[in-house]
Amino acid sequence: MHEMSIAKSIIDIVKGEFDNTGASVLAEVELEIGRLAGVEYDAIEFALKVLARDSIIEGVSVVIKKPSGLAVCSKCGREFETEDFLNSCPACSSYACEIIRGKELRVSSILVD
Repeated sequence: MHEMSIAKSIIDIVKGEFDNTGASVLAEVELEIGRLAGVEYDAIEFALKVLARDSIIEGVSVVIKKPSGLAVCSKCGREFETEDFLNSCPACSSYACEIIRGKELRVSSILVD
């Protein structure tokens, strides 16, 4: 389960950023994990709960935003939502499409007091 290593990296990033703030309380962590990122949401939530014990995020609210996939056709320029990497353009049927949203995997914000 690669979600465990992703969760560990998230905690390491949050700890590093929190330490740089000089704040005393970590209130919330917001993640952005796109629907095309290849991450199972239930698995990442479980991994974060397991690894949170005795870590900087123990007891902290973790919010996960889940942007849907968005592609743009290189042939006609149409943007369209997608749930897959291999979709044809609904306007011109071209397969020359690029994913422009939905692959995100990042810590988008850390709220401190």
